Formats: sequence, structure tokens, C-alpha cells
Amino acid sequence: MSYKIEVNGQSHDVDLPGEVPLLWVLRDELGLTGTKFGCGVAACGACTVQVDGIAQRSCQLPLDAVDGPVTTIEGVGTPDAMAAIQQAWVAHDVAQCGYCQSGQIMQATALLAETPNPTDEDIDTAMQGNLCRCGTYPRIRAAIHDAADMMKEA
Repeated sequence: MSYKIEVNGQSHDVDLPGEVPLLWVLRDELGLTGTKFGCGVAACGACTVQVDGIAQRSCQLPLDAVDGPVTTIEGVGTPDAMAAIQQAWVAHDVAQCGYCQSGQIMQATALLAETPNPTDEDIDTAMQGNLCRCGTYPRIRAAIHDAADMMKEA
């Protein structure tokens, strides 16, 4: 079956069965490997992308259920101008191993789009499904607060 999918502002025709998870469409078909496979059961958040601005776990989202434009980590910022969240991530040295970071950033950008001035509780609630084995949660929270401040100033 053929599906038309918009990813990071570009339209793609994908000839795959509808039950193929979006994660594998992104990685294997479109070559966008920033979205990571973690657990495969939507429990860790490493595969988080945004579909129509809503954070979604791509490992459990079938291609035929994708309803709206998809944004992956490759669609955040540009090589010449990092997004506020990426700048804050760097400033706070959030990434250690880095494996979960694309999912963390995609979840955080969805939070900031919905809640531009989040409290610690807002952040903890929104981010609770994104696991970081390195335990950088305090830095993640601080980076989200700083990104919110940068976005207000812009």
C-alpha cells in the first residue's frame, strides 16, 4: 500500500504495509536515524517524535495511523541555528550517552509549545515517560526552564 507522509516539511510517498511502525519508516525507509529504537513497547520514550505537534511514540504508531505532519529530531533547528531547546541542552551538558536525547528533546519541545512557561511539576509530568539511564533529569529540567526563557526573549 502507498502512503503519503510529511516529515520535517517534506512530502514522501512510502510503499509499505500500513501496520509498519512509524519508527521503521523514518529510520529504514527515509534514512532519518536520529529517532532511536529503545524498548519497542512505547515505555522508554527514545522513539518520540511529534505528529501534528503532539509527542508520539513512533515504535508503536503504525504508518496508517499517522494523521498529520511528522517532526523528528532532524527537523528541530538547523545546522546553522540551533533551536532554543538544543542550545539549552548544550549549555546544561544534558547529554551523557546521548541515546535518549532525541526523544527527550522532542517531548520537551511539545511541552514548550503547549506550556510556554512550565513549572517543575509540568516538566516532570510531561517528561515522566522518557527514560534516561544516565540520570540527567535535573539537567533536563533546568534546560527546559532555560529554553522557555530563551523562547520568551525571542
